[in-house]
Amino acid sequence: MALTQMALDSLDFDATVALATQVAPHVDILEIGTPCIKHNGIKLLEVLRAKFPNNKILVDLKTADAGFYEAEPFFKAGADIVTVLGISDIGTIKGVIDVANKYGKKAQVDLINVADKAAVTKAVAAAGAHIIGVHTGLDQQAAGQTPFADLALVAGLKLGVEISVAGGVKAATAAQVRDAGATIIVAGAAIYGAADPAASAAEITAIAHAA
Repeated sequence: MALTQMALDSLDFDATVALATQVAPHVDILEIGTPCIKHNGIKLLEVLRAKFPNNKILVDLKTADAGFYEAEPFFKAGADIVTVLGISDIGTIKGVIDVANKYGKKAQVDLINVADKAAVTKAVAAAGAHIIGVHTGLDQQAAGQTPFADLALVAGLKLGVEISVAGGVKAATAAQVRDAGATIIVAGAAIYGAADPAASAAEITAIAHAA
């Protein structure tokens, strides 16, 4: 079984809240994507936290420096998970881990553009990272890349941390991602680009939740 996470990537505040309203009953985690949080700020997090008390909320800050200082306001405002880049200094990563622990929340280390994913995964897991994010970015997807090889590598390390997988996942591939070791399955365009986002979210979640 895996949890599902819906990536909210729009820059439009009201459209983001409207989409979240459609899909929130059908996913476990609402993700405020990096462009979305940069454009709309912490106010959007506060609104989503108030409207959707039953969902976890991930803020995809992709922090690169000053980890504790940058992440703390978002944990204070209700984020359950905040992301930090795996290419960051280990001190930055530890800062996000420390502040996550302070609030009883989770730090996710994003492996996007990390050259030695095995080494970084081992280092951040040893530092206390709660979630490893296997992430094939939009530009990488456009070049034909997928997250499956990276997922196999990270899962094969068997480090006991949660593994989140993002990068073009859809209903047709959700079972493959789940069975390969993902504990969180992230879907974005497969949901918000669907004719019926709620139905698409429910379909992916049913697959993710299956044993």
